Formats: sequence, C-alpha cells, structure tokens
Amino acid sequence: MNGAAGNDERLRRWRLVLGGAEDGTGCSLQGNDALMDGALGQLYDAQEKKGRGGMGSSAPRVARWLGDIRKFFPKPIVQMLQKDAMERLDLRQMLLQPELLQAVEPDVHLVANILALNSVLPAKTRETARLVVKRVVDELEQKLANPTRQAVLGSLNRAVRNRRPRHNEIDWHRTIRANLRHYQPEYRTIIPETRIGYGRKRQALREVILCIDQSGSMATSVVYAGIFGAVLASLPAVATRVVVFDTAVVDLTDELHDPVELLFGTQLGGGTDIRRALTYCQGLVRRPQETILVLISDLFEGGDRAAMLRLTADFVASGVQMIGLLALSDDGAPGFDHRNAGAMAALGVPVFACTPDLFPDLMAAAIGRQDLSQWAAARDIVVARAGDPA
Repeated sequence: MNGAAGNDERLRRWRLVLGGAEDGTGCSLQGNDALMDGALGQLYDAQEKKGRGGMGSSAPRVARWLGDIRKFFPKPIVQMLQKDAMERLDLRQMLLQPELLQAVEPDVHLVANILALNSVLPAKTRETARLVVKRVVDELEQKLANPTRQAVLGSLNRAVRNRRPRHNEIDWHRTIRANLRHYQPEYRTIIPETRIGYGRKRQALREVILCIDQSGSMATSVVYAGIFGAVLASLPAVATRVVVFDTAVVDLTDELHDPVELLFGTQLGGGTDIRRALTYCQGLVRRPQETILVLISDLFEGGDRAAMLRLTADFVASGVQMIGLLALSDDGAPGFDHRNAGAMAALGVPVFACTPDLFPDLMAAAIGRQDLSQWAAARDIVVARAGDPA
C-alpha cells in the first residue's frame, strides 16, 4: 500500500472510530462504511440526538437496525451492541414483540432480559420467547454438559472408597493397579485380593443444593446456574436440588428435567432475603457430611443479617460444605457486599466469583474436598477474606 492510500485508510479507520460529521478527519464515508457508521450512531449518539434521530420506539426502525448490525458485525459484537441498546435506549420493549424478538441474536444476556419480563410478556410473544430461550439453553448445554459430567464423575470415582463392591460396581482399572503384586505368572493372571469399586449406585454419593439469588443483578448467574443444575441432576451419583429466592423461596427441583421450564419458573428482580433461603435449605440437608451447598448471591442481604450468619455457622459446624459464589457469569468482578462476604469467610466459607467454564472444575474440587480457597487462588480468582473492608 503506497503512502497516499495508506493515509486514506488510516483516515477512514479514524473516521469510523470517532463517528459523527464533525470528527476533524475530513474523511467522508461511502457505501457500507456509511451504513455501519449510521447503525452505530443510532445507538451511541442517541443520547445527544434526543428526538432528532436514534431509534426511538419505532418497531420498524428497531427491526431494520437489528438487521443492519447483523449484516456488518460478527456475532459476538452483535450481542454486545444489543446489550448496549437495551441499557442505553431502554429497548427491552422489543422483547414484547415477536417479530422483533425473532430478529435478535440470542445470548445469555437476552435470556436474562426475557426472564425479567416474563410476567408481562404478551401471549403472542411468549412462545417466541420460549424458542429463543431454548436456543440459548441448548447451545450452552451442549458446551457445558460434557465438561461437567467428566469433572464431577471423575472426582466422585476418586473420592469414593468402596472396598466391598458388588461385581457391577468394580472399578477394574484401579483394582488391577492395586493388585499387581499378586500377579501369578503360571496362570498369567492377577488375584484381585483388594477390590475397589465406584460406590453404591442405589444412593447418591453427594447431595448438591444450588441456592440462587434471583434479584435483578444476578440475572446471568441465574441462567447459568439453572443449566448447571439440570446437568448435575442428570448424574445418578449426585442428588441435586435447585432453590431460587428473593424475599420468598421457590423450590424448582421438579423442573430440573427441563432447563427452559426451570428458567421460566424464576422471577428476576425484587428484594433479597438470604436468611429465609438458608432456612429452607437447612430443611433439605439429610447427610451433612455429603452435602455441598452453593449459595449464588451478591450477598446484599435485605433480611436479618445476624440470623443469616448464624445459619452459615450452623451449616459449617454440621459438616455441610458451603460455598459462596458472588457471580456465575463472564461479566467480570461483580458488585457485592464486602462486609457479608468477609463475615462468611471468617466462618470458614470460601467466597468468590466464578466463570461458567470453571464451574465444573469447582464442583469436582468440592466433591474431592479440596481446599477451595487454594483452588481459587491457583486460578487467579480473588477470594474474600475475613475482615475485608466494606
């Protein structure tokens, strides 16, 4: 590229970055560049336009804009632009219209917005919304299911020590390794003096309770937690319960067979009463030493804080392995109640945020009774500490 052409290309790129007619580059945009700039301007210049442009509440304009951004940008950028549009221009009303909902690129943030509007979705939109949610759920399940099953089952097999297994419960690889010293050359075989099994299939080896805060700030965490709950429930060796809460508590365990139904059973928004949720979960614990309680919440307690911490101490004292997940999402470091996080940490509960891709490994570590604070630190995850400043 010669000097003049290279300079023109640099000006073009700066013009696209800066946007607006008065950008100082002296470069005008043509063709697709002008259309791309216009689509971005409708979103990011809308605050200044205030009625002189933007998309307003016009359904045709919104539909055309959605088509434009899908034409000019790759899928991850489209999803980011849609998220910005909902936040900046309050375009959540497009989720109330099936023709617009069909034009949106589905992702976890869109599902969170649909769930937040669940109670006000018109009948004509509800079926389209369910299809959109199902597309995202199916995609995430396909991505997350196998890593979760492999990590959890592998950890269970390593954790269980069944020295009197029935024939169909024998782990032959571990049994052979444990009995190599009993090899009989003349018979060319090993005498399995010590038999190692996978454990009884008739009883769950671990009981997992996912206690999920469904306040508005936890929206994407609710989506991911619901899907992981369904995956865990598909494992016979793990008895899984899913409980969601705001100021009330709802047990969605019966919906674990269908993640879409489970998600539509949530109601995002409202207050937060962690104490009430923990009280309910306490009644679900049958085998404390084999129970993992994952509290997914930003810990902004709207109820009785002292009672919440007493319940936390009771869980720890009983042998329940309790984990405080401040977020289960890719959104970065969440806002959370540092005082409550530090108080829980002081009681022996590891408290940190976790991305969905690390959650299977987290559950495997919990099942293997590893030190979860060390597990998190090894992955550069910031763990709440006792006495952390508010």
